[in-house]
Amino acid sequence: MQTFRVADAKQVADVVTWAAAEEHPLEIVGGGSKRGLGRLTQVEHRLEVSSMAGISAYEPGELVLTAAAATPLTDIERALEAERQMLAFEPPDWRALLGAETCTPTLAGVISCNLAGPRRVSAGAARDHLLGFHAVNGRGEAFKSGGKVVKNVTGYDLSKLVCGAYGTLCVLTELSIKVLPRPDTARTLLVLGLDDAAGIAALSTALSSSHEISAAAHLPLNIARRSTVRAVSGAEASVTALRIDGPTPSVTFREEKLAALLRSHGQVEIIDGQDSQVFWRDIRDVLFFSGDPARVVWRISVAPSQGPEVAVDLIRHLDAEHFFDWEGGLLWVMVDATVMDGGADAVRTAVAAHGGGHATLVRAPDTLRAAVPVFDPLPEPLAALTLRIKKSFDPRHILNPGRMYAGS
Repeated sequence: MQTFRVADAKQVADVVTWAAAEEHPLEIVGGGSKRGLGRLTQVEHRLEVSSMAGISAYEPGELVLTAAAATPLTDIERALEAERQMLAFEPPDWRALLGAETCTPTLAGVISCNLAGPRRVSAGAARDHLLGFHAVNGRGEAFKSGGKVVKNVTGYDLSKLVCGAYGTLCVLTELSIKVLPRPDTARTLLVLGLDDAAGIAALSTALSSSHEISAAAHLPLNIARRSTVRAVSGAEASVTALRIDGPTPSVTFREEKLAALLRSHGQVEIIDGQDSQVFWRDIRDVLFFSGDPARVVWRISVAPSQGPEVAVDLIRHLDAEHFFDWEGGLLWVMVDATVMDGGADAVRTAVAAHGGGHATLVRAPDTLRAAVPVFDPLPEPLAALTLRIKKSFDPRHILNPGRMYAGS
C-alpha cells in the first residue's frame, strides 16, 4: 500500500486529482480511531491527512471555532475548557470499544461519522453544530460550504450532507463549528430497580416535563454492575438516569422538582461532581462493552417507546446484552461473535417488527464487516439517489469506496 501524507488542501487536491486520473481509490485516514467503523475497504493507496491539524480561529464571544480537519479532539476540548465552553453534541470516544487505543480522535472524524453522545437528546447531532467547511471533492476540486457565523444560510446546506458520509463524498480540510458555554453544575438523578419498560416510561415522563433534561439513559442490572461509579455498581439494581445541568440555582430547583416527580416510579438517588461526569462518560464511550472485543456490537435507533420490545426480541433470539441511551431511542446491543451473521437478521427483523428504525454494525471481525451490511440496506429509490449524490461529488468512486455500501 502506498501512503500519501499531505499537509494542506493544495496537496490534498494534487493527490486526489492524480488518483482520479489514474482511477486509483484512496482510503482517507486522519487519526485512525474510526477505521473500524463502516464496511471493510480494500484499496491500494492511503491519503493520510493527520498533519492537517491546528485551531486556526476561535472566537469565544461568537461561540465559533475553526480548525483543520485532523485537529485532535483533545486539543479542541482543552481550548474550550480554558474559556468554560464545550462541544455541545458531546462527541464519543470509541477507541476502547473498537480496540483503537493508540489512535487519535479528530474533528473531521467525528463529524464525518456524525457521532454524538448522551447530550444529543437536548443539543442535537454533530451535524447540527457544523457551520461550514472546506473540502476537496473526487475530481480534485477545492470547494467550501457555509461559513463561520451561526446565521449563515448562503447556498446549499452541504454541511448536513457530509456529516455521516464517512468520507465518501469529499476530503474535509477545515471545519467551523458552533460551541456553547459549559454548564456551571451537573447532577444526575438515578431511579433504581425499574425494568426496561418502566425505565423508559420514567425517562419519557421526565423528558416531557419542563425540567430541561440534558441526558437520559437506562441500564439493566447486569450493565449497571459494570459502572466505574461505586454508587451505581454497588446499588445492585437497574439504573434509570437523568442529567440536569446549568446555573447552580436552576439545577438545585429542578433537582427538587424532578426528584419529586420520579419518586412515583421508584427509589431516587442523586450523584454529582466527578461521579456524574464519569457515569455519562461510560455511557458516551460505550465502555460497558469495551472489555470483550471478540463480541459483536450493534447500535440501534428506534422510537423510544419501542426500545424495550426490541430488546425483548433480541434477548429471546440472541441472548443479547443491552442498554439504552437517548431516552430509549438508542439501543446498544452486544451479541456473541459465534452467532450466525453476527445477529444481523434477528436485529433488523426486530427493528422492522416494532415500528422501524435503523441498525448499524459498530464492532465485528473484518470477515463479518465484509459479509454483512454494516448499515441498513437502502430502498431502491433511496439507493439510486445516494448513488447519484456520490457520482456528483466523486464520479470515479475513488474516495473511501464501499465504506458505506457496496458499489458506492
